[in-house]
This record gives sequence, structure tokens and C-alpha cells, in this order.
Amino acid sequence: MTKPLELQLDRTKKTPLADQICMGITAAIESGVLTSGARLPSWVDLAVQLGVARGTVRAAYDKLSAAQLIVASRATGTRVTERPRLSSRRDPAPEAGSFMEMYQEMTTGPAIFQMGVPAKETFPAKLLARIRAHAIRVEASAPALYPDPRGELELRREIAAYLAIARGIECSPSQVLVTGGFGGGLGLVLRVLGLEGRKAWFEEPGFPFTRRGLELAQLSPVPVPVDSEGIDVDYGLRNAPDAGLAVVTPGQQAPLGTTLSLSRRLRLLEWASLEEAWVIEDDYLSELQLTGRAAPALASVDRAGRVIHIGSFSKTISPTLRLGFVLVPQALVSRFAEVAACLAPPPGPAVQLATAEFIAEGHYLRHLRRTKRAYAAQRDALLQQLEKSANGIEVSTAGLAILHRFTDGISDISVVRETLPFGLAPAPLSVWYSSPGSAQQGLLLGIATCPQQHVARSCDRLLEIIYRVRSR
Repeated sequence: MTKPLELQLDRTKKTPLADQICMGITAAIESGVLTSGARLPSWVDLAVQLGVARGTVRAAYDKLSAAQLIVASRATGTRVTERPRLSSRRDPAPEAGSFMEMYQEMTTGPAIFQMGVPAKETFPAKLLARIRAHAIRVEASAPALYPDPRGELELRREIAAYLAIARGIECSPSQVLVTGGFGGGLGLVLRVLGLEGRKAWFEEPGFPFTRRGLELAQLSPVPVPVDSEGIDVDYGLRNAPDAGLAVVTPGQQAPLGTTLSLSRRLRLLEWASLEEAWVIEDDYLSELQLTGRAAPALASVDRAGRVIHIGSFSKTISPTLRLGFVLVPQALVSRFAEVAACLAPPPGPAVQLATAEFIAEGHYLRHLRRTKRAYAAQRDALLQQLEKSANGIEVSTAGLAILHRFTDGISDISVVRETLPFGLAPAPLSVWYSSPGSAQQGLLLGIATCPQQHVARSCDRLLEIIYRVRSR
């Protein structure tokens, strides 16, 4: 058993408690909640959990054993017997066209061209497993106390030091809060700012999960176009000068990969200062700039304390960590700590301490250097293969993706859905736009998940599918 049995006992019924326990476990087995081989609690542990006599649970287990539903062994404990499953309990599929359907399609994998996840080939699995195993032992042997809701101090110190070196931000560990990935950081920020009912500038195109997050927080996203200099600040000033928030990806715009120009950075910060608005800086892929040095973080030039910087380790280490951080202006530190303590605690200490050690011993920076070299080689190989396989295909580099725009009206979503059975998962460009009517069509081909040995075959298959969809 990986979680306690959720049995409901009604002491007002005439049915004996042992029979109620027996019926509850039987229903769990037949519905598929308890699968063949699943381990049950000992009758002593279940008696404590349910608040009944041990003999009551033992009698229920005896009945289940007589019915050949469970089998007891000193070596393996009490388990569900191997038997045909009468029914299977499955989560219902998300509604067609819903956000969750899009979410599942965009996060499917592992697959070639998938965006948002790092390369498996460069991941230091053995090293990180050793460090995490040590961190788990430390956590298990530590006193049973509630951890710091802001995050472990060791990790916050390492993040502050890293931001000073790599992102040009001067900050103290007290300004850093550890979160459950980027989504956890965004949720924490929106709770603290309390901007319900206000407008929020949002890049067009921009990350659809962030846009939906703003809507769920009861803000009104205002699409602001992106061009070769990043978000068009003057457009935002003309159309929504009263917005209370702007969400930007200034380092490498998601998904187009452009860097926010200095003049627009200063204009954006001037607007935020004069209007007392806030700017959320999503530091998307800034550590993984493949050409030249990464642009300084927007927070590094913020002198009015209006920028809230969010980063994560999902793209650089692994999304399975669900580990991110928020860097907040000094004036908001106490408020953020309160909300984190009551509403948004960070992940457990073990994963934080392991990540802190990974950074402190220099492994993180070495990992980034190796990863960038590998990604640059994969990008070049992918571009060369696309030029070789397709006559006149127009592609461009967009951060850690290759962007292929469609100009003939074919549906990028249709293409993507036909690629999935072949182990390919490019992202459709159109879902990054807020309005389907004005969305541009195209494919984003993730570089990180396209090893060089698979490039030729994957490109050929992809172009074949595009041609088939186009010729219908």
C-alpha cells in the first residue's frame, strides 16, 4: 500500500463493523482501486487507523482470505490476490477542446521535438541520485519539525549567489523563496499581489499555461504583440495603461526567442514605477542562451522594486523536481513569507538540500556548460537536416526550438496530433496565441529532445506528415 485505506464505518448501522470493513475492501478490489498484488495494512495498523478492536479487523481479513480476495504471508505481508480485474477505474478523459486536453497534449512524452524538458543524455543521473540519497537520509534523521516555509536556507543562499554571478542580480537569501516549480511561484506571486479584476499585459504569443493562470487568478490578460525587440511596450501603454501587472519573458521570449531590448526594458520599468504596477519576470531559458552571453535579468536594472523574478530548475535539471524560486523586492519579503507559510509551502527539504549541494559543489555550472554545448550541436544538426530534407522550408531558431511557420493555411494542431503515434511531439504555434482567429500556424521543434542520431529519421517522418496534411 502506498496510501492508507479510506474506509468509512457507520457505527449506527446494524451491520457489524467487521462486515463493513470486508465490504469496503471488496469494493476497492473490484473497482480497481486495489490492484492485484497491492499490499494492505497489517490488521494491527488498520485497527489503529479505524479506531476499532484488532479482533474486528482480523475477522474481516479472515473473511477476505476465505473469499480468496487476499493472501497473507510473513515474508510479503497481506496482499490482494492475483485475479482478473472485474473493472478498471480510470480518470475520465478531459473534455475535447478544454485547457486540460491541450495541457496533456503539450506535456506528452518522452518524445522527439518535445519542448520544455531537458535532454536525457546530458542529465547527470548517477551523481544526482547519490546526492539525493544522502539528502533523504539527512531529512529522515532530522528532528520532526516543520521546515522553513520560505525554503531551506542552504538552497536560498546558493540561489542568491548564483543569481549574482549568472544573472547580475544583487539580492540576499531573505528575498528568495523556494516554490513548487514556475507554476508554484506564479501562484504565490498572484496571491500576494491581490490584483483580482485588474488588467495584465501578456505577451502575444505567450506561454498558454501562464495566460490561463492569470485568468484563474481573476485577472484580465491584455495581449501585447511581440516583435524583434520583445514585447511592444508602447502598444501596452496605448491600449491598457491602467494595467496592474505585466508578465514578460525578457531573456528569451517564449516562444519566439527574442531578447527584450534595453530601451523597452527601461520603458517598461518606467511605466511600472509611475503607475505603481508590477512586472513578473519569467526567466525562461535565460541560463541556456546558446549564442553569446545571456542578457542581464530585468530585475538587475530595477531600482524601484517593481520586478518579481521567477526561475525554476525544470529546464536545466528536470521538471520532475517541481522546484523553482521567486526573488521578491525587499518591501514584500514579509508578505510573501506569510502567504508561503499559510497557503503555498515549498517542496520537501530533501530535494532542496540535494539541489543546494549540487550547486555548491560546482556540478550545476558544469552541467549547464555541457548541456549548452550539446544543445548547440543538436540545433546545428537539426537545421542542416531540415535544409537538406525540404526544399525551401523556412525555419528560424527560437530559443531552444526551431520554428517552422506555415503560410498555406494548414492546421498545426492537426499535424501535431498525427505525429504523436510516431513518437514525435512538436508544439503547435497557434496555441501560444490568445485568440484563435488571429493565431499564426506553425511548429516549434524542441532542440533538447532531438539527439543527433535521431535527427534524419525524425525530420523525414515529420515532413512526410506535413505533406500528407497539406495535400488533403
